[in-house]
Amino acid sequence: MSDEILTRIADALERLRPPPAIVPDLAAAEAFVWHANPDALEPVANVNRVDLGLLHGIDRARDTLMANTRQFARGLPANNALLWGARGMGKSSLVKAVHGAISEEETGLKLVEIQREDLPSVGRLLALLRGIDARVILYCDDLSFSHDDQHYKSLKAVLDGGVTGRPDNVVFYATSNRRHLMPRDMIENERGSAINPAEAVEEKVSLSDRFGLWLGFHTCDQDAYLSMIRGYCDAYGVAISDAEMRAEAVEWQATRGSRSGRVAWQYFTDLAGRRGVVLNG
Repeated sequence: MSDEILTRIADALERLRPPPAIVPDLAAAEAFVWHANPDALEPVANVNRVDLGLLHGIDRARDTLMANTRQFARGLPANNALLWGARGMGKSSLVKAVHGAISEEETGLKLVEIQREDLPSVGRLLALLRGIDARVILYCDDLSFSHDDQHYKSLKAVLDGGVTGRPDNVVFYATSNRRHLMPRDMIENERGSAINPAEAVEEKVSLSDRFGLWLGFHTCDQDAYLSMIRGYCDAYGVAISDAEMRAEAVEWQATRGSRSGRVAWQYFTDLAGRRGVVLNG
């Protein structure tokens, strides 16, 4: 075979080779959103977060996640964290608020959000993040799996890392309404229909066991609910008496059928609007 033919073959193979991975510029922002197909890290100019001091009624979870994140930001061992429990109680708000607070203490801490449907691409994301000069919180909001969902297998790459291991500069935080990341009736169906029920359930349920931290969030009582609203009023300068606020806030929660941090914020947003107060962030 002539040298000319070999050269043409080599050129053809070179054209077929996938382009080299682009090293992400994490200096562009403090937070990013991961997009797959094509792979890209989109900088977030202004993170949608509330101040850590405005999150009431979740002190234990706050302190635990703060300590874990601070260790991670300082290059010390830290755990992956699953924030699970009642809707609207500040799980995602806490992740973003903790990131913001620790970023003020330790430079180089980044937040990268990945959507549940993009989990199959997480291996490529980890390859991009491996070895870069930054500490990265990889964050997935509202994580859960249905009966035939295979995305949980991709998540094991983050939690266990496979042969290569999870990069030392990456930690994974997820929020979910479900402690075991799947509905209880699905767990029972797996037990009843599988040839080996125990193994069928264990493969998926054990996924939550791979999180070193389980932080539970529960529905708040009325005192905590009112405390949240008072905190918002004080922070944003909305003047209202305790008696008036209590009467309105209790009526507001009755129309929603629940109490939570989200309901407290919704009432406060309505109150601020009626009082002519502009909420900046």
